[in-house]
Amino acid sequence: MEAASALRSSLSTCIIRPSNLTTDFSPSRTTSLAFTTKRLSSFSQPKGLRSVSLRSQKKRTSIKASLSSDSTGPDAPIAPLQLESAVGQFLTQILVSHPHLVPAAVEQQLEQLQTDRDAQKQNEEPSSESTDLVLYKRIAEVKANERKKALEEILYALVVQKFMDAKISLIPSVTPSPSASFKPVDAWPGQDDKLELLHSPEALEMIQNHLSLILGNRVGDSTSVAEISKLRVGQVYAASVMYGYFLKRVDQRFQLEKATKILPEGVERENSDYQQHASGDERVPTPNSSAQTHPEVTSWSEVPNSGAFGQALKPSRLRNYVMSFDGESLQRYATIRSKEAVSIIEKHTEALFGRPEIVITPEGTVDSSKDEVIKISFGGLRRLVLEAVTFGSFLWDVESYVDSRYHFVAN
Repeated sequence: MEAASALRSSLSTCIIRPSNLTTDFSPSRTTSLAFTTKRLSSFSQPKGLRSVSLRSQKKRTSIKASLSSDSTGPDAPIAPLQLESAVGQFLTQILVSHPHLVPAAVEQQLEQLQTDRDAQKQNEEPSSESTDLVLYKRIAEVKANERKKALEEILYALVVQKFMDAKISLIPSVTPSPSASFKPVDAWPGQDDKLELLHSPEALEMIQNHLSLILGNRVGDSTSVAEISKLRVGQVYAASVMYGYFLKRVDQRFQLEKATKILPEGVERENSDYQQHASGDERVPTPNSSAQTHPEVTSWSEVPNSGAFGQALKPSRLRNYVMSFDGESLQRYATIRSKEAVSIIEKHTEALFGRPEIVITPEGTVDSSKDEVIKISFGGLRRLVLEAVTFGSFLWDVESYVDSRYHFVAN
Protein backbone atom coordinates (compact mmCIF):
# COMPACT_ATOMS: atom_id res chain seq x y z
CA MET A 1 0.00 0.00 0.00
CA GLU A 2 2.98 2.32 0.35
CA ALA A 3 3.42 2.36 -3.44
CA ALA A 4 -0.27 3.11 -3.89
CA SER A 5 -0.04 6.02 -1.39
CA ALA A 6 2.89 7.43 -3.31
CA LEU A 7 0.96 7.15 -6.54
CA ARG A 8 -2.05 8.90 -5.04
CA SER A 9 0.18 11.75 -3.89
CA SER A 10 1.67 12.02 -7.36
CA LEU A 11 -1.77 12.10 -8.96
CA SER A 12 -2.69 15.13 -6.91
CA THR A 13 -0.28 17.00 -9.17
CA CYS A 14 -1.37 15.26 -12.36
CA ILE A 15 1.62 13.03 -13.06
CA ILE A 16 2.88 9.59 -12.16
CA ARG A 17 6.30 9.50 -10.56
CA PRO A 18 8.41 7.03 -12.59
CA SER A 19 9.86 5.29 -9.54
CA ASN A 20 6.38 4.17 -8.57
CA LEU A 21 5.85 2.31 -11.82
CA THR A 22 7.17 -1.09 -12.80
CA THR A 23 10.03 0.52 -14.68
CA ASP A 24 13.25 1.99 -13.32
CA PHE A 25 13.72 5.48 -14.71
CA SER A 26 15.52 6.94 -11.71
CA PRO A 27 19.03 8.39 -12.24
CA SER A 28 20.43 6.35 -9.32
CA ARG A 29 21.22 3.41 -11.54
CA THR A 30 24.93 3.10 -12.07
CA THR A 31 24.65 1.75 -15.58
CA SER A 32 22.47 4.35 -17.23
CA LEU A 33 19.19 6.16 -17.10
CA ALA A 34 15.92 4.44 -17.86
CA PHE A 35 16.46 4.69 -21.56
CA THR A 36 19.69 2.67 -21.41
CA THR A 37 19.00 -0.59 -23.15
CA LYS A 38 20.73 -3.86 -23.67
CA ARG A 39 21.49 -4.51 -27.30
CA LEU A 40 20.51 -7.93 -28.44
CA SER A 41 22.48 -9.95 -30.91
CA SER A 42 21.41 -10.25 -34.54
CA PHE A 43 18.49 -12.50 -35.29
CA SER A 44 17.72 -14.93 -38.03
CA GLN A 45 15.03 -14.03 -40.50
CA PRO A 46 11.57 -15.40 -39.67
CA LYS A 47 10.03 -17.90 -42.01
CA GLY A 48 7.33 -15.49 -43.06
CA LEU A 49 9.92 -13.11 -44.51
CA ARG A 50 12.06 -15.45 -46.57
CA SER A 51 10.59 -14.20 -49.81
CA VAL A 52 11.19 -10.54 -48.92
CA SER A 53 14.23 -8.91 -50.48
CA LEU A 54 16.01 -6.63 -48.02
CA ARG A 55 19.04 -4.51 -48.67
CA SER A 56 20.96 -5.85 -45.69
CA GLN A 57 19.95 -8.11 -42.84
CA LYS A 58 22.92 -7.03 -40.73
CA LYS A 59 22.63 -3.27 -41.11
CA ARG A 60 20.15 -1.32 -39.05
CA THR A 61 17.42 0.35 -41.01
CA SER A 62 15.99 3.67 -39.92
CA ILE A 63 12.47 4.57 -40.96
CA LYS A 64 12.73 7.24 -43.64
CA ALA A 65 10.25 8.76 -46.01
CA SER A 66 8.99 12.05 -47.34
CA LEU A 67 6.03 12.43 -45.01
CA SER A 68 4.81 15.94 -45.77
CA SER A 69 5.88 19.49 -46.32
CA ASP A 70 6.92 19.55 -42.66
CA SER A 71 9.74 17.13 -43.34
CA THR A 72 13.20 18.55 -43.63
CA GLY A 73 13.98 16.63 -46.81
CA PRO A 74 13.07 13.65 -48.94
CA ASP A 75 15.16 11.36 -46.74
CA ALA A 76 14.10 12.81 -43.39
CA PRO A 77 13.54 10.04 -40.80
CA ILE A 78 9.95 9.66 -39.66
CA ALA A 79 11.01 7.93 -36.43
CA PRO A 80 14.21 8.26 -34.40
CA LEU A 81 14.51 4.58 -33.44
CA GLN A 82 16.23 2.30 -35.94
CA LEU A 83 14.64 -1.10 -36.45
CA GLU A 84 17.00 -4.06 -36.47
CA SER A 85 15.12 -7.33 -36.92
CA ALA A 86 14.01 -8.76 -40.25
CA VAL A 87 10.40 -8.13 -39.28
CA GLY A 88 11.25 -4.53 -38.34
CA GLN A 89 13.02 -3.92 -41.64
CA PHE A 90 10.09 -5.42 -43.53
CA LEU A 91 7.62 -3.13 -41.73
CA THR A 92 9.96 -0.19 -42.35
CA GLN A 93 9.66 -0.76 -46.09
CA ILE A 94 5.89 -1.00 -45.82
CA LEU A 95 5.71 2.21 -43.77
CA VAL A 96 7.75 4.04 -46.38
CA SER A 97 6.14 2.70 -49.54
CA HIS A 98 2.61 1.58 -48.60
CA PRO A 99 1.72 2.73 -45.06
CA HIS A 100 -1.93 1.77 -45.54
CA LEU A 101 -0.84 -1.87 -45.78
CA VAL A 102 0.85 -1.90 -42.36
CA PRO A 103 -2.14 -3.46 -40.51
CA ALA A 104 -2.32 -6.35 -42.99
CA ALA A 105 1.45 -6.86 -42.80
CA VAL A 106 1.29 -6.85 -38.99
CA GLU A 107 -1.50 -9.42 -39.00
CA GLN A 108 0.63 -11.71 -41.17
CA GLN A 109 3.67 -11.35 -38.94
CA LEU A 110 1.64 -11.97 -35.77
CA GLU A 111 0.24 -15.15 -37.29
CA GLN A 112 3.78 -16.28 -38.05
CA LEU A 113 4.92 -15.50 -34.51
CA GLN A 114 1.98 -17.47 -33.13
CA THR A 115 2.80 -20.42 -35.40
CA ASP A 116 6.44 -20.39 -34.30
CA ARG A 117 5.48 -20.19 -30.62
CA ASP A 118 3.00 -23.05 -30.92
CA ALA A 119 5.53 -25.18 -32.79
CA GLN A 120 8.11 -24.65 -30.06
CA LYS A 121 5.62 -25.69 -27.37
CA GLN A 122 4.87 -28.89 -29.26
CA ASN A 123 8.49 -29.90 -29.57
CA GLU A 124 9.41 -32.54 -27.04
CA GLU A 125 12.11 -31.50 -24.62
CA PRO A 126 15.04 -33.96 -24.47
CA SER A 127 15.30 -36.03 -21.32
CA SER A 128 17.48 -34.74 -18.53
CA GLU A 129 19.96 -37.49 -19.32
CA SER A 130 20.52 -36.17 -22.83
CA THR A 131 23.57 -34.05 -23.59
CA ASP A 132 21.36 -32.13 -26.01
CA LEU A 133 19.33 -30.58 -23.19
CA VAL A 134 21.57 -27.52 -22.78
CA LEU A 135 21.63 -26.94 -26.53
CA TYR A 136 17.85 -27.36 -26.74
CA LYS A 137 17.29 -24.76 -24.02
CA ARG A 138 19.72 -22.37 -25.64
CA ILE A 139 17.99 -22.66 -29.02
CA ALA A 140 14.60 -22.13 -27.36
CA GLU A 141 15.95 -19.04 -25.59
CA VAL A 142 17.33 -17.57 -28.83
CA LYS A 143 14.03 -18.14 -30.62
CA ALA A 144 12.08 -16.56 -27.76
CA ASN A 145 14.36 -13.51 -27.92
CA GLU A 146 13.81 -13.30 -31.67
CA ARG A 147 10.07 -13.27 -31.18
CA LYS A 148 10.31 -10.66 -28.41
CA LYS A 149 12.46 -8.43 -30.61
CA ALA A 150 10.06 -8.81 -33.53
CA LEU A 151 7.09 -8.08 -31.26
CA GLU A 152 8.69 -4.89 -29.92
CA GLU A 153 9.33 -3.60 -33.42
CA ILE A 154 5.80 -4.49 -34.53
CA LEU A 155 4.48 -2.39 -31.65
CA TYR A 156 6.82 0.47 -32.51
CA ALA A 157 5.88 0.40 -36.20
CA LEU A 158 2.19 0.59 -35.27
CA VAL A 159 2.85 3.61 -33.03
CA VAL A 160 4.72 5.30 -35.89
CA GLN A 161 1.85 4.55 -38.24
CA LYS A 162 -0.62 6.21 -35.88
CA PHE A 163 1.48 9.39 -35.96
CA MET A 164 1.62 9.18 -39.75
CA ASP A 165 -2.16 8.73 -39.96
CA ALA A 166 -2.53 11.90 -37.89
CA LYS A 167 -0.08 13.66 -40.26
CA ILE A 168 2.29 14.38 -37.38
CA SER A 169 6.04 14.01 -37.83
CA LEU A 170 7.91 12.58 -34.86
CA ILE A 171 10.71 14.67 -33.41
CA PRO A 172 14.10 13.48 -34.75
CA SER A 173 17.12 12.75 -32.58
CA VAL A 174 18.06 15.75 -30.44
CA THR A 175 21.64 16.27 -31.52
CA PRO A 176 22.95 19.85 -31.49
CA SER A 177 25.25 20.71 -34.37
CA PRO A 178 28.77 21.78 -33.28
CA SER A 179 28.74 24.49 -35.96
CA ALA A 180 25.50 25.92 -34.56
CA SER A 181 25.95 25.42 -30.84
CA PHE A 182 24.42 28.82 -30.14
CA LYS A 183 21.12 27.84 -31.78
CA PRO A 184 18.24 25.99 -30.08
CA VAL A 185 17.87 22.34 -31.01
CA ASP A 186 14.11 22.56 -31.60
CA ALA A 187 14.04 23.13 -35.34
CA TRP A 188 11.09 20.77 -35.74
CA PRO A 189 7.66 22.02 -36.88
CA GLY A 190 5.13 23.08 -34.29
CA GLN A 191 2.19 20.67 -34.34
CA ASP A 192 0.71 21.26 -30.90
CA ASP A 193 -2.85 21.67 -32.16
CA LYS A 194 -2.77 18.36 -34.01
CA LEU A 195 -1.41 16.58 -30.95
CA GLU A 196 -4.05 18.04 -28.64
CA LEU A 197 -6.88 16.95 -30.94
CA LEU A 198 -5.85 13.31 -30.46
CA HIS A 199 -7.02 13.30 -26.83
CA SER A 200 -10.45 13.47 -25.23
CA PRO A 201 -11.47 16.76 -23.60
CA GLU A 202 -11.10 15.20 -20.14
CA ALA A 203 -7.62 13.83 -20.90
CA LEU A 204 -6.60 17.17 -22.40
CA GLU A 205 -7.50 18.90 -19.13
CA MET A 206 -4.96 16.74 -17.31
CA ILE A 207 -2.37 17.19 -20.06
CA GLN A 208 -2.69 20.98 -19.78
CA ASN A 209 -2.14 20.72 -16.02
CA HIS A 210 0.85 18.48 -16.72
CA LEU A 211 2.32 21.13 -19.02
CA SER A 212 1.61 23.94 -16.55
CA LEU A 213 3.39 22.11 -13.77
CA ILE A 214 6.45 21.50 -15.93
CA LEU A 215 6.69 24.88 -17.67
CA GLY A 216 5.11 27.08 -15.00
CA ASN A 217 4.45 30.65 -16.10
CA ARG A 218 6.29 29.95 -19.36
CA VAL A 219 3.57 27.60 -20.59
CA GLY A 220 2.39 30.28 -23.06
CA ASP A 221 5.90 31.45 -23.96
CA SER A 222 7.03 29.73 -27.14
CA THR A 223 10.02 31.89 -28.05
CA SER A 224 12.20 32.25 -24.94
CA VAL A 225 15.21 29.94 -24.95
CA ALA A 226 16.74 28.15 -21.96
CA GLU A 227 19.85 26.06 -21.46
CA ILE A 228 18.79 22.73 -19.97
CA SER A 229 20.51 19.47 -19.15
CA LYS A 230 19.89 16.96 -21.91
CA LEU A 231 19.65 14.26 -19.25
CA ARG A 232 16.83 16.14 -17.51
CA VAL A 233 14.94 16.60 -20.76
CA GLY A 234 15.22 12.87 -21.40
CA GLN A 235 13.94 12.08 -17.92
CA VAL A 236 10.88 14.29 -18.34
CA TYR A 237 10.21 12.89 -21.83
CA ALA A 238 10.29 9.29 -20.58
CA ALA A 239 8.10 10.16 -17.58
CA SER A 240 5.63 11.90 -19.88
CA VAL A 241 5.42 8.82 -22.13
CA MET A 242 4.50 6.73 -19.09
CA TYR A 243 2.04 9.40 -17.98
CA GLY A 244 0.36 9.30 -21.41
CA TYR A 245 0.14 5.51 -21.21
CA PHE A 246 -1.52 5.74 -17.79
CA LEU A 247 -3.77 8.60 -18.87
CA LYS A 248 -5.14 6.71 -21.88
CA ARG A 249 -5.75 3.66 -19.74
CA VAL A 250 -7.84 5.48 -17.13
CA ASP A 251 -9.53 7.72 -19.72
CA GLN A 252 -10.71 4.63 -21.60
CA ARG A 253 -12.44 3.38 -18.45
CA PHE A 254 -13.78 6.85 -17.64
CA GLN A 255 -15.34 7.28 -21.09
CA LEU A 256 -16.99 3.85 -20.86
CA GLU A 257 -18.48 4.55 -17.42
CA LYS A 258 -19.60 8.01 -18.50
CA ALA A 259 -21.32 6.60 -21.60
CA THR A 260 -23.11 3.97 -19.55
CA LYS A 261 -23.90 6.48 -16.77
CA ILE A 262 -22.25 4.47 -14.00
CA LEU A 263 -19.68 7.02 -12.85
CA PRO A 264 -19.22 7.12 -9.05
CA GLU A 265 -21.68 9.49 -7.38
CA GLY A 266 -18.94 11.65 -5.93
CA VAL A 267 -17.33 12.11 -9.33
CA GLU A 268 -20.65 13.20 -10.85
CA ARG A 269 -21.03 15.86 -8.15
CA GLU A 270 -17.45 17.06 -8.64
CA ASN A 271 -18.08 17.23 -12.39
CA SER A 272 -20.99 19.57 -11.72
CA ASP A 273 -18.79 21.74 -9.52
CA TYR A 274 -16.18 21.73 -12.26
CA GLN A 275 -18.62 23.10 -14.81
CA GLN A 276 -19.23 26.10 -12.54
CA HIS A 277 -15.49 26.82 -12.25
CA ALA A 278 -14.72 26.11 -15.91
CA SER A 279 -16.79 29.02 -17.21
CA GLY A 280 -13.80 31.31 -16.65
CA ASP A 281 -10.21 31.01 -17.78
CA GLU A 282 -8.67 31.58 -14.37
CA ARG A 283 -6.84 28.85 -12.50
CA VAL A 284 -8.82 27.37 -9.63
CA PRO A 285 -6.53 25.86 -6.98
CA THR A 286 -7.44 22.46 -5.66
CA PRO A 287 -7.08 21.64 -1.95
CA ASN A 288 -3.43 21.59 -0.89
CA SER A 289 -2.33 21.72 -4.54
CA SER A 290 -0.33 24.90 -4.03
CA ALA A 291 1.74 23.21 -1.34
CA GLN A 292 2.78 20.33 -3.55
CA THR A 293 5.27 20.31 -6.36
CA HIS A 294 5.31 18.33 -9.55
CA PRO A 295 7.42 15.14 -9.12
CA GLU A 296 9.44 16.07 -12.19
CA VAL A 297 9.69 19.80 -11.49
CA THR A 298 13.04 19.27 -9.79
CA SER A 299 14.39 18.36 -13.21
CA TRP A 300 13.73 21.96 -14.27
CA SER A 301 15.23 23.72 -11.27
CA GLU A 302 18.03 24.98 -13.49
CA VAL A 303 15.66 26.72 -15.91
CA PRO A 304 15.79 30.45 -15.17
CA ASN A 305 12.47 32.12 -14.27
CA SER A 306 10.41 29.12 -15.31
CA GLY A 307 8.04 29.62 -12.38
CA ALA A 308 7.51 25.87 -12.33
CA PHE A 309 7.15 25.47 -8.58
CA GLY A 310 3.92 25.57 -6.65
CA GLN A 311 1.65 26.06 -9.64
CA ALA A 312 -2.06 25.76 -8.92
CA LEU A 313 -4.09 23.23 -10.87
CA LYS A 314 -7.31 23.65 -12.76
CA PRO A 315 -10.04 21.26 -11.64
CA SER A 316 -10.14 18.18 -13.86
CA ARG A 317 -13.03 15.76 -14.24
CA LEU A 318 -10.73 12.88 -15.08
CA ARG A 319 -8.43 13.71 -12.16
CA ASN A 320 -11.39 13.61 -9.75
CA TYR A 321 -12.32 10.25 -11.20
CA VAL A 322 -8.82 8.85 -10.74
CA MET A 323 -8.68 10.11 -7.17
CA SER A 324 -11.74 7.96 -6.43
CA PHE A 325 -9.74 4.75 -7.11
CA ASP A 326 -8.72 2.53 -4.24
CA GLY A 327 -5.02 1.90 -3.73
CA GLU A 328 -4.97 -1.46 -5.48
CA SER A 329 -6.78 -0.19 -8.58
CA LEU A 330 -4.53 2.84 -8.77
CA GLN A 331 -1.43 0.66 -8.56
CA ARG A 332 -2.74 -1.61 -11.29
CA TYR A 333 -3.58 1.23 -13.66
CA ALA A 334 -0.19 2.85 -13.07
CA THR A 335 1.64 -0.31 -14.12
CA ILE A 336 3.01 -0.73 -17.62
CA ARG A 337 1.71 -4.15 -18.54
CA SER A 338 4.40 -5.66 -20.74
CA LYS A 339 8.18 -5.81 -20.86
CA GLU A 340 7.96 -5.03 -24.56
CA ALA A 341 6.27 -1.67 -23.86
CA VAL A 342 8.92 -0.84 -21.23
CA SER A 343 11.66 -1.67 -23.72
CA ILE A 344 10.07 0.52 -26.39
CA ILE A 345 9.98 3.51 -24.03
CA GLU A 346 13.64 3.00 -23.13
CA LYS A 347 14.83 2.56 -26.70
CA HIS A 348 12.76 5.37 -28.17
CA THR A 349 13.96 7.83 -25.50
CA GLU A 350 17.56 6.74 -25.97
CA ALA A 351 17.20 7.16 -29.74
CA LEU A 352 16.01 10.72 -29.14
CA PHE A 353 18.50 11.88 -26.52
CA GLY A 354 21.37 9.41 -26.72
CA ARG A 355 22.79 7.26 -23.94
CA PRO A 356 23.92 9.45 -21.06
CA GLU A 357 27.06 8.92 -19.05
CA ILE A 358 25.87 8.42 -15.48
CA VAL A 359 28.50 8.63 -12.76
CA ILE A 360 27.51 8.02 -9.14
CA THR A 361 29.64 9.74 -6.53
CA PRO A 362 30.71 7.97 -3.31
CA GLU A 363 27.98 9.94 -1.53
CA GLY A 364 25.37 8.31 -3.79
CA THR A 365 24.53 11.41 -5.83
CA VAL A 366 24.69 11.80 -9.60
CA ASP A 367 27.78 13.54 -10.97
CA SER A 368 26.42 15.80 -13.71
CA SER A 369 29.78 17.26 -14.73
CA LYS A 370 29.71 15.28 -18.00
CA ASP A 371 26.06 15.98 -18.71
CA GLU A 372 25.45 17.75 -22.00
CA VAL A 373 23.55 21.04 -21.93
CA ILE A 374 21.28 21.97 -24.83
CA LYS A 375 19.50 25.15 -25.80
CA ILE A 376 15.80 24.75 -26.39
CA SER A 377 12.82 27.09 -26.49
CA PHE A 378 9.89 26.71 -24.14
CA GLY A 379 7.75 26.12 -27.20
CA GLY A 380 10.05 23.24 -28.10
CA LEU A 381 9.73 21.82 -24.58
CA ARG A 382 5.95 21.99 -24.86
CA ARG A 383 6.09 20.15 -28.18
CA LEU A 384 8.34 17.46 -26.67
CA VAL A 385 6.00 16.84 -23.75
CA LEU A 386 2.89 16.77 -25.94
CA GLU A 387 4.51 14.24 -28.25
CA ALA A 388 5.66 12.11 -25.33
CA VAL A 389 2.18 11.97 -23.79
CA THR A 390 0.68 11.10 -27.19
CA PHE A 391 3.33 8.42 -27.75
CA GLY A 392 2.36 6.80 -24.45
CA SER A 393 -1.33 6.97 -25.37
CA PHE A 394 -0.67 5.33 -28.74
CA LEU A 395 1.51 2.70 -27.05
CA TRP A 396 -1.42 1.66 -24.86
CA ASP A 397 -3.65 1.40 -27.94
CA VAL A 398 -1.30 -0.75 -30.02
CA GLU A 399 -0.32 -2.93 -27.07
CA SER A 400 -3.99 -3.75 -26.51
CA TYR A 401 -4.57 -4.34 -30.22
CA VAL A 402 -1.62 -6.69 -30.65
CA ASP A 403 -2.36 -8.57 -27.42
CA SER A 404 -5.85 -9.36 -28.73
CA ARG A 405 -4.22 -11.22 -31.62
CA TYR A 406 -0.99 -12.49 -30.10
CA HIS A 407 -1.27 -12.79 -26.32
CA PHE A 408 1.87 -11.53 -24.59
CA VAL A 409 0.64 -9.24 -21.81
CA ALA A 410 0.86 -10.86 -18.38
CA ASN A 411 -2.38 -11.08 -16.44
